[in-house]
Amino acid sequence: MCLPDFGREYGAVFVNDLVYKTSLAIVPRLYVALTSIWFGSCPVQIRGQENLQKVMGQGKAAVVPIWHYSVFYTLYHLRQYPGVAMVSASKDGEYIARVAELLGFETVRGSANRFGVRALKGMVDHVKQGKNAGIVADGSQGPALKMQPGAIMLAAKSGSPIMPVVWATKRYKVFNSWDHSVIPMPFSPIILQYGDLIYVEPKLTSARVEEYRQQVETTMNRMYQELWQEFDRDGHV
Repeated sequence: MCLPDFGREYGAVFVNDLVYKTSLAIVPRLYVALTSIWFGSCPVQIRGQENLQKVMGQGKAAVVPIWHYSVFYTLYHLRQYPGVAMVSASKDGEYIARVAELLGFETVRGSANRFGVRALKGMVDHVKQGKNAGIVADGSQGPALKMQPGAIMLAAKSGSPIMPVVWATKRYKVFNSWDHSVIPMPFSPIILQYGDLIYVEPKLTSARVEEYRQQVETTMNRMYQELWQEFDRDGHV
């Protein structure tokens, strides 16, 4: 009879867990320190500032959908405003959550597939307390640049308007991920736009959710195309 080598198996699990926990303690802090210098070198032209000021002037928070490709720089840029971010409940999402928290955000863990209802309720509570809510519009798994209904439901239940945020840059690094995530290169000019406010009625039928979903997706992709065209590109890939 051949018995399994439990010592070796559990030893490997222990080592992997130790490596993961150690990297969680180091990588996010190192990332924030480096990108504060890296991103800080980029000249930024901000458009639609009046939309942000309008929300703040009303004493409300905004629901801020962004495309997944833009997460890295967007978190850095929005750190100056009190907010909460919905982050994937996956193991990899823990890195993003740690980075967001180091930048001053509160986080709610969840996605359409995991803890969705609980995460939405948590986000609504934060928004009603006056915290801007960042949410990845195309979700944690895509398809890229395709709006999911989470931001619509959050706006309806919280009573806060949707304010899309999109940016483009001249020189950048593209990662080999499903969304082709982007990091602007040092000193690369960036154009970032706060979109027009979109108000969502509080009680929605499924048909109205879909209408708003299409409206926000169309708005964000129009912003996306216009900004990237200013750098002579049709998009980031």
